[in-house]
Amino acid sequence: MTGSATREPWQWEEAEWRRRVGRVRAGRRLAPAAWPGGKGFAVAISFDSDHETNELRDGGHSISRLSWGEYGARVGVPRILDLLARRSVAASFFVPAVAALLHPEEQRRVVAEGHEIGLHGWIHERNSALPAAAERELMLRSADAIEAVCGVRAAGIRTPSWDFGPGTLATIRDMGLAYDSSLMADEDCYELLLDGEPSGVAELPVEWIRDDAPYFLMDRFGSARPHLAPRDVFDIFRRELDAACEAGGLFQLTLHPHIIAARSRIWILDELLAHAAARGAWFATHRDVVAHARASARHAEEGEEKA
Repeated sequence: MTGSATREPWQWEEAEWRRRVGRVRAGRRLAPAAWPGGKGFAVAISFDSDHETNELRDGGHSISRLSWGEYGARVGVPRILDLLARRSVAASFFVPAVAALLHPEEQRRVVAEGHEIGLHGWIHERNSALPAAAERELMLRSADAIEAVCGVRAAGIRTPSWDFGPGTLATIRDMGLAYDSSLMADEDCYELLLDGEPSGVAELPVEWIRDDAPYFLMDRFGSARPHLAPRDVFDIFRRELDAACEAGGLFQLTLHPHIIAARSRIWILDELLAHAAARGAWFATHRDVVAHARASARHAEEGEEKA
């Protein structure tokens, strides 16, 4: 490994690229044979309540982008919470600590209505760009701030932008968090390995296919102008959900209040929830999905030992 930091990747020895690949890997799959209440599959809906932090992370110079984040808090989350209540669906909200401090009543309402609050960084920072000590300090500070605002200790984390550095998992483990939801090695929950050893942290995987941002998030000063038709995005999400139903597995979805809550888009979530209910879904928070997956794996192990 000597001098690997100054070498190009094509110059690395085999031990170096194996070390990098092996730092964080998927362990055993945590795929329950059955879901609570005899339901055929699980649906875990999540919202990344970034609000103003996307712009604050980049310096906070654009009042326009700050207002877009404010829309997520002022219009988006209330509209989403009303819809979830009407559909009797519990969801998970991953919130940067700065967003929680800017909008504390929002977080308290989320918790009061039976939803989960998870960690989502301090100010939507990029983990892999941070010095290790700074990353660790921000993660610890975020957990304390969320608890102070909401009155509950978060059980899980989604790193901002799903960005994951070499030291991220070790800090998650040391914090005693039950799960992460930032990585993409499977479609079912799985154990996370740290340098080849079980970390004690479960992964509830995400996927850009099941995220609204790639389809709708434009860059006004760049060339990104995706803006797919809402009907097309609904079709992608529905096909992912139907495939999870057929497999008896997990459908996980990531949405953003400042994106999905627009009048021309909120119906996507409404119709998707109705479709999932008609197909016999178990709706649960990320925390509860992970708890069930772990308990099922534990019972399976106990059964094998008795056999």
